[in-house]
Amino acid sequence: MPSDVEMYHNNSSGNMIGEKMKIIGINCSPRKGQTTRKALEVCLDAVRDESNDIRTDIIELAGLDIRGCLDCGYCRKQLKCKQEDDFNSLIPALNDKELAGIIIGTPVYLGTMTSQCKAFLDRCVMFRRNGFIFLNKVGGVVAVGGVRNGGQELTIQAVQAAMLCQDMICVGDGMNTAHFGAALWSGGPGGIESDETGLETARNLGRRLAWVAAKIGT
Repeated sequence: MPSDVEMYHNNSSGNMIGEKMKIIGINCSPRKGQTTRKALEVCLDAVRDESNDIRTDIIELAGLDIRGCLDCGYCRKQLKCKQEDDFNSLIPALNDKELAGIIIGTPVYLGTMTSQCKAFLDRCVMFRRNGFIFLNKVGGVVAVGGVRNGGQELTIQAVQAAMLCQDMICVGDGMNTAHFGAALWSGGPGGIESDETGLETARNLGRRLAWVAAKIGT
């Protein structure tokens, strides 16, 4: 019988992942379709490589009106926010019964996540308040910095802290890099497309997230 390590590296048939499973990426960049989007696509391509049955999608926060949480208590007994902005339109996708994992992608601004990312995570408190809906969902983080060591790891850990408050299962980038998550550098020659080290962490994160989601689903 193969070991878990062997199965992790050799699971290409996808028979461990159920037919009804979805993993979504949340692009928290204020710039739609740019480097963070591209990094999320690399990560989600690796997710699908683990199984033809797994579905993926990306939600772009750019252009949406998502304000900070007011802690008014309105969402304590219902999956609805009192603020009349675009966050309410995201609730059905985040409450999807087939949702198995969430990958947060964010640029690094002044050493941490974007304001769009923080507002999104704070507003997700309603899923905690209404029975821990994100319980055992697998969470991963993609951070894209303008310099090689510009706070990517700190940003990843800050997002993971919010995931842990939701009782999610946080994963890093898995073997063979196996650190905190996907950390990419957009400021070098050629952008992230030339950052092979960073791209490897994105691919490893996708594979690791799909693997853990499959183990939970069996």
